[in-house]
Amino acid sequence: MSILAVGLSHRSAELTTLERAAIASHNQGKVLHQLQQAPHVSEVMLVSTCNRTEVYAVVETFHGGLNDVTDVLAAQAGMDQAELYDSLYVHYAGAAVEHIFNVASGLDSMVVGETQILGQVRSSYAEAREAGTVGRTLHELIQTTLRVGKRVHTETGLDALGASVVSESLAAAGDLTGAHALIVGAGSMGALSGSHLRKAGVGGITVVNRTQVNAERLAASITENGVPATAMPMSELAAAVAMADVVVACTGSQDAVVTVRHLAARTKPVVICDLGLPRDVDPAVTTVAGVTLVDLETVQRRMREAGTPTTEKQKARAAGIVLDEVREYLAGQRSAEVTPTVTALRRRAAEVVDAELLRLDNRLPDMDVAVREEVGRTVRRVVDKLLHAPTVRVKQLAAETADTDYANALRELFCLDPQAPAAVASPTAIPEEDK
Repeated sequence: MSILAVGLSHRSAELTTLERAAIASHNQGKVLHQLQQAPHVSEVMLVSTCNRTEVYAVVETFHGGLNDVTDVLAAQAGMDQAELYDSLYVHYAGAAVEHIFNVASGLDSMVVGETQILGQVRSSYAEAREAGTVGRTLHELIQTTLRVGKRVHTETGLDALGASVVSESLAAAGDLTGAHALIVGAGSMGALSGSHLRKAGVGGITVVNRTQVNAERLAASITENGVPATAMPMSELAAAVAMADVVVACTGSQDAVVTVRHLAARTKPVVICDLGLPRDVDPAVTTVAGVTLVDLETVQRRMREAGTPTTEKQKARAAGIVLDEVREYLAGQRSAEVTPTVTALRRRAAEVVDAELLRLDNRLPDMDVAVREEVGRTVRRVVDKLLHAPTVRVKQLAAETADTDYANALRELFCLDPQAPAAVASPTAIPEEDK
């Protein structure tokens, strides 16, 4: 079983394709189950953000797993596999591990070094756990991934340089000091937008959301942090837009929420930041005088034009950390793969010792109890000493190279039942202490 990563992001696909492939939060549980029920997939996690959709799966075979995953993604996007393939990237085994470490570290983000992705990976893992699609392999991978992401940000200073898509969008909107802002959507992106708007010095914020109680909750939180905020129902969106100097749309809706008709009552210029994927704002709003639209394509263009030469040192340091962590993780996995066979070997040795001691009891039934116990201890010590060096060494060798199947070599040398290691290991169970 190996890790397979299949996805598309701002690096591989046009925004229109990303929109089609995006998976709404309310639909992710269903997609996770569809993926896990595929013939070659045993564990699966889905990462879906404003500029990427990725599947991380534990698969039996590369080609079978790839076909299963792309079949589900293509169906979700309303595309055939051949059409979707042009926008996909695929990573397998060690390359998949390296990819998710880079993602969590912010090295694969549109804005290099941004920290939001780390929380998004954590949330994706939690959702997969709740859906029951995570086993031991993905559990261990994601725990390591989160640690690596934190380490990169802590040791390189990359997070201090890296902004988020939200901050870059607002930067494109210009000086917001004293402006009145409107946030459409009260989820995590809405909360993040509120934080960045506060830092930008806006004078007030209105929050509009389909669920009024969530809008009120976010507005109260923003007010507590020093910026007056109020909540309005979605039915009054046009009135809220009319009051705003800047609008941030981030609802997660599958359809456009802000359209031309919501601009009819507006009497002043307005900048609209569309952070939705699919789009929350109808592109036709740009035909209205005084309306400036900042979307993900705008942010991509700004990042390409600006360049970030001052981050090259931090990026190189971060990449070095990721490579070191990948080597250590893969070495640990190879060592762990041979451990059940080593345990089965020791169990087999203990069974042989017990059988021989029983045979000794039958042949010498009058043996003194103390002598018998001493003989038993001596035989077990001899066996332990004989097995100690080779079993320790085989774990070291397994960690150092992937070219040799040391587990299978042990099974062949000691005639172990191939099913014995499987009985010792529990590859799909998450350790109780980690639950």
